[in-house]
Amino acid sequence: LTFPLLSVTLLVSFGSSMLYGYNLAVVNSPAEHIKAFYNATWSQRYGQGLGPAPLTLLYALTVSIFALGGLGGSLLVGLLVERYGRNGALSRSALLVLLAGGFMGFSRELGSPEMVIIGRSITGIHSGGCSLRCALPFPHGSNLRGFLGLMPSIFICLGVFSAQVLGLPELLGKDRFWPLFLSVVVVPASLQLLLLHCFPESPRYLLIERNDVCGATKALQRFLGSSDVQDVIEEMQEEQRSLSSMEMASVWQLLRERSLRWQTLSVAVLNAGMQLSGIDAIWFYTNTIFENAGIPLSQIPYTTMGTGAIEVVAGLIGCFTIERVGRRPLIITGFCAMGVCSAGITISLLLQAALPWMRYVSVACVVGIIAGFCMGPAGVPFLVTAELFMQSHRPAAYIVGGSLNWLCNFTIGFIFPFLQMSAGAFCYLVFCGVCLLVALYVYLIIPETKNKTFMEISHIFA
Repeated sequence: LTFPLLSVTLLVSFGSSMLYGYNLAVVNSPAEHIKAFYNATWSQRYGQGLGPAPLTLLYALTVSIFALGGLGGSLLVGLLVERYGRNGALSRSALLVLLAGGFMGFSRELGSPEMVIIGRSITGIHSGGCSLRCALPFPHGSNLRGFLGLMPSIFICLGVFSAQVLGLPELLGKDRFWPLFLSVVVVPASLQLLLLHCFPESPRYLLIERNDVCGATKALQRFLGSSDVQDVIEEMQEEQRSLSSMEMASVWQLLRERSLRWQTLSVAVLNAGMQLSGIDAIWFYTNTIFENAGIPLSQIPYTTMGTGAIEVVAGLIGCFTIERVGRRPLIITGFCAMGVCSAGITISLLLQAALPWMRYVSVACVVGIIAGFCMGPAGVPFLVTAELFMQSHRPAAYIVGGSLNWLCNFTIGFIFPFLQMSAGAFCYLVFCGVCLLVALYVYLIIPETKNKTFMEISHIFA
């Protein structure tokens, strides 16, 4: 692992994955301030404020519109990369963040809740391209595939943690600072925009898409820190010849391919399960969950920040152990832990009236859900998707998985406040059931993909 390769991986993750994590959690702390702004603006416009149900609906839309933008962004990724390359696509997506930051930052001055919602949707479009990473070559049998594959999930955790820290009352958690809090996203986007040009374009893009052997050779020499890159060039040229004679499958062709039905179903289960596990409800509405659990209001921001620190540690554990223990154990253990802890939240909420100390059990269960997610389900499904399919079907598989991921993200972000109002403590049993069913599916159906070729994996499914 060379310094240039590590640097560009960190830079891309900092400006993409970290922003995704930040935008997941940034709406949690200023929720009451944003609702108050919506209510005051509505009262100024129409002479009366919003009722509790319409206000909850409008705020739920603000939270979840991020996912609809993400769905659109994920569908545009392939076109952007093909036309502009990895660096060009990342630069253009960073410009979107600057635009979104302007909308959200000036929304209160202009008295426009619509600007907050538009800004959230634009940041979603950027995060939909969060998978844009320099496709750099590294040995398939080494631990770099798992390590670099999970690097973005660590930065997602760091983004969530950053939002939790900046949301403290001593920093940007006060009412007058919430527009600035939402628009902080322009800082990492600007840094990525400035520094990305210090690195060459992806060697794989240069050779396979642009047929620029000279440029790919120079980029490889820079990234790998060696002048002898002929073996890697020949490997990519072989891939280029293979792709030129290969017809790329559409989504419809993938869904109709009987030999890949279990792989396709597995991608659908993993990506839908990631979001329906309830993790986005935890990130979007952490403060509300802790308030319902009876945690004193003055302690909630610091409790939330503590959960963020733990999720970063859990993400690091997953990153450094994936090539040692494999994909399956991390996914199964993560979903099982999330399921048990979701049930634990329900039990603790039901008993806290009689047993006041049960509020701390609720906090521990929230921590367990986040830690379980960050250790495996946060990043491993994306890595497994690439390993289950050959190149001809991989783009279609990513579209299927990404679309389900964002649609389920939107669903949870939008309906959770209403589910919590109607089902109370029992709403977490829904997430418990989803997590345990996904874990059971992985245990029964999905094989270990570590150090296996596509043909070996296909033979196991057959």
